[in-house]
Amino acid sequence: MLTLTAVSANVIANANWVDYLIIAIYFVVTLGIGFALRRRMKSSEDFFLSGRSLPSWVTGLAFVGANLGALEILGMGANAAQYGFLQAHFYWIGAIPAMLFVAIFMMPFYYGSKAHSVPGFLKMRYNEATRGFNAISFAILTLLTSGINMFAAALVFNLLLGWSLNACIWLAALFIMVYIILGGLTSSIYNETLQFFLIVAGLLPVTIIGLISVGGWSGLQAKVNNPQFFHLWANTATNNNPFGVNFIGIVLGLGFVLSFGYWCTDFLVVQRALAAEDKAAAERTPLIAAFPKLFFPFLAIIPGLIILSVMPNLGKGGTFQNSYNMAIPIAMAHYLPNGVLGLGLTALLASFMSGMAGNVTAFNTVWTYDIYRAYFKRDAGDNHYLWMGRIVTVVGILLSVGTAYIASSFTSIMDYVQALFSIFNAPLLATFLLGMFWKRTTPWGGFVGLLVGTLVSIALWIGEQYMHLFSLGSSEGSSMWRALIAWGVCFVITIIVSFFTERKPDEELKGLVYSMTPKATVVETVWYKRPMVLAGAALAIFVILNILFF
Repeated sequence: MLTLTAVSANVIANANWVDYLIIAIYFVVTLGIGFALRRRMKSSEDFFLSGRSLPSWVTGLAFVGANLGALEILGMGANAAQYGFLQAHFYWIGAIPAMLFVAIFMMPFYYGSKAHSVPGFLKMRYNEATRGFNAISFAILTLLTSGINMFAAALVFNLLLGWSLNACIWLAALFIMVYIILGGLTSSIYNETLQFFLIVAGLLPVTIIGLISVGGWSGLQAKVNNPQFFHLWANTATNNNPFGVNFIGIVLGLGFVLSFGYWCTDFLVVQRALAAEDKAAAERTPLIAAFPKLFFPFLAIIPGLIILSVMPNLGKGGTFQNSYNMAIPIAMAHYLPNGVLGLGLTALLASFMSGMAGNVTAFNTVWTYDIYRAYFKRDAGDNHYLWMGRIVTVVGILLSVGTAYIASSFTSIMDYVQALFSIFNAPLLATFLLGMFWKRTTPWGGFVGLLVGTLVSIALWIGEQYMHLFSLGSSEGSSMWRALIAWGVCFVITIIVSFFTERKPDEELKGLVYSMTPKATVVETVWYKRPMVLAGAALAIFVILNILFF
């Protein structure tokens, strides 16, 4: 195990042959899945949407597995050390209500429309301009977030092998490229399902061993010696809390705009549900994913607090080796014995590979269907698009290498991710909600609102970060307020422009607007598979957890 010394020391895990063997087995199995699925990639729909043939338990675990990348593991652990248990808001109020909403209200629209992507859905509801703008902005977002996962994987390779970050980034890129090219989305989804179990198996020992070493929950509170780090809501009546934002910003900025904007409109996760075998399985996908999501704070946030109790100067050294991003890797290297350390490091690698693969498969689908086919080669054969999907996978990964260096410049990965979501996803949520629930929303109203909302969010970020014109609080609080402002601007502008432009006829809105779509109920013979039963159970657990950690 690692012995913690001065904060500036170079951190290398004391792994032995058992740890390396476990990691090697993971790589072999992952690539093996890609090779096994290669022969099934006969059409573009097989490659991009798994032929819409996967059972809901697989797509459900992949739905949450695709989200368990650097954001969930390194980012949540980093921000736990920086902000405390308040970070659990990103799992509970920042995820559960939105996941239930997307299952009950939005998945029937997505799956029923047979759209290949979120931009494809926007074209049907609005127009080509809206689809094109969202496709380009989403492609940029996926490349930037893919770089985050690549950088995170490089950190683990650096910790494990002591290699330079440059070498580690290219090693991660090569591995991801091989198994996506072989098996497409199906390979990615099955690996995400495997990686989900690996992540749980790798993080659980850190939490248990770490808590025992510091004397349990009460011992951890005593060692950290900051009461505000152990409450969710108790200090949010004002801005006097680690986030620097009150409950209004948390509920509306995070719980509504950032959360719904991500889970309801981000094609990275929606794509997993679209791969389900039927409409009922697509609706169950986010609901199945909600249950592990409820309990992941205990695996990703508590280790960040534990390492803070023994390294109070974490984040103050000025180097990546001592940045908040290293909280989880350092905790694993410090607490886990050989063998278990290999499992933990494999879990980290699995999470980053999962997140990066999810972004790359979403990118190659949007590029091929919504940019390349729409604007460059409209009537090519199916094999041509399958070929293009494989080529753009390589291009996307090479571009992600560049964005990995952008991610490396941020003290906390989570701060970077939330900044991106407040720019790209927040205004998009307003566009979706108005389009789905107000039939008067016009094609040009949707486009102008989305464009202006995105530009306003970018301007706010630049004004705060580089011009220092104002401050919206901590990095986390700033993202919440910026997301809320961008959403509001898009919402208002869309309504105003819609009153002065022509809307689509009713015939074209059937299946796209909630009030104009026949409510085809999914009949489930098994009671516990019914969407409302699953949603009710998840909501009950959500309320109980918020009360317990108030």
